[in-house]
Amino acid sequence: MFKSRGDSNIVYKCTVRLLEDTEILECEFHPSYKGKFLLEHVCQQLNLTETDYFGLRYVDAGGQRHWLHLAKLILKQVKDASPILFSFRVKFYPPNPLLLKEDVTRFQIYLQLKRDLLHGRLYCTANEAAMLGALIIQIELGDYDPNIHVGNYVTEMRLLLRQTDAIEGRIQELHREPVEGTPGGTGGVKGLSTQEAERSFLKIACQLDTYGVDPHPVKDHRGNQLYLGINHGGILTFQGSRKTHHFKWSEVHKINFEGRMFIVHLNYPEKKHTVGFKCPSGASCRHVWCCAIEQMLFFTLASSSDACVYSGGGLFSWGTKFKYVGRTEREILERDGLLAPRDSQEEGSSTGGRRKASSVPATPSTPMTGDFGKHFKGYSSLPRSTHSAPLEESGAGGAGGGGGGGEDACDGGCLLAGPAVDIALACCDHLRAVAEEPKTAGACTEFSTRDPFEHSSTESGGTLGGAMGGALGGGLGGALGDDWRLAAPRPFSPARAFAAAFALVWLALAAAAVLLFETDWPPLRALKRQPDLLALKHHYYAPLRDYFKRKLLELF
Repeated sequence: MFKSRGDSNIVYKCTVRLLEDTEILECEFHPSYKGKFLLEHVCQQLNLTETDYFGLRYVDAGGQRHWLHLAKLILKQVKDASPILFSFRVKFYPPNPLLLKEDVTRFQIYLQLKRDLLHGRLYCTANEAAMLGALIIQIELGDYDPNIHVGNYVTEMRLLLRQTDAIEGRIQELHREPVEGTPGGTGGVKGLSTQEAERSFLKIACQLDTYGVDPHPVKDHRGNQLYLGINHGGILTFQGSRKTHHFKWSEVHKINFEGRMFIVHLNYPEKKHTVGFKCPSGASCRHVWCCAIEQMLFFTLASSSDACVYSGGGLFSWGTKFKYVGRTEREILERDGLLAPRDSQEEGSSTGGRRKASSVPATPSTPMTGDFGKHFKGYSSLPRSTHSAPLEESGAGGAGGGGGGGEDACDGGCLLAGPAVDIALACCDHLRAVAEEPKTAGACTEFSTRDPFEHSSTESGGTLGGAMGGALGGGLGGALGDDWRLAAPRPFSPARAFAAAFALVWLALAAAAVLLFETDWPPLRALKRQPDLLALKHHYYAPLRDYFKRKLLELF
């Protein structure tokens, strides 16, 4: 932006917004720098060593959000942006943030969840919102002091998207009341240290259905507005503020997309099903697919080495390749000594199926135990990662919620929008082409591994096995292939096919010319005397032959 791109001394400037809105970083990078450099530089400025959970997000000229790819050049990803602006955000929400080694990492997770609460992504009941709000007040203002905390001091702090007078009053009450277990304790937050309040906040927040969910607006086959969320537990659907379905990673067989259709292939004991969702645009559909693939690989793969997936390729469409970069959750936990070595776990696994490419067996989620589980029994079905240790037991109270807005809004809507009614999923028994862009967003396609041509493109994930949950309401149809691989075969590309055919034709013509002009084969003698061929030899073939002879002599 200051000189030509060919200048090796060129320096590009960018701004990185941190999780606190008032904090920004001004950074510089060279054209040869990749995304990993910038993320590591930001983490270094924040003294973060557990960098795998974080990422940098940007918005392109069309308003579509993206995560900065760590293995690609920064400049190529933001070439149309001016000024260049990134947002530092939590990309992979750890299933149990209390297992994080560093206090500074937990604090950044807290800041992200605080943002999620304010923008409506961390949705919960009013009572839970009041408890989370009170814990934020306790973290930032300390114990209640009647001489300092006067009037409506909670109103001055924006904590929730829909911050009503009733919720503010309840937050003040909880801030004044001593914590349970202390003399006169009534279940408030007074008496908690900053670190204790932060840990209580994280314990509560990570049990909510919307923990780690960045809602993507989609439509089902009836045209109903839904929001698709992707986190450590799988793919979730919401209608209004209500969670309607949860497709666990152990149930997901394949993820791919065609045009605006985001397609999830599910594996159940009796049947295999295909569920489709229509995204607002092709770019947003690709973004949803990339997010889903990254979340699935991070939380399910045993090793990140050479994890590469494809989707979308076909006779009339370009394929999309996605290469995963960075460590997986299992590798992080093994490094920190929180998980047994992979070989011993896989040897003793009792799971029915295994993931291919040395991936982790699909195991059921660990149920919550202790007082904390009782306190939040409404959320006890939320699965955790197959690798994470169970939460510490606690008697902490509940969490809070709202809608969405700004850069943190959910791409055109928030969880609180729309009526809370059940999602109806499509059911189909015959082969239908997803690429035909059906008018409704639940269209399913029947697949068979025996078909010589797979209609819906190449596979987009690893083989997922293990015991599966029961059938979904509304009935799902279709049949999928028996297995699939992370390093799937490259999809058919017209460009690659044309290049190969072009090269083959020229090689054949060159061989024919050598045979015609350099041999004295009797059947070709009459043909060689034709005027057109004599002119071709004199004007083109002979000069080219002499040129290549000279080059060969120079080389040898």
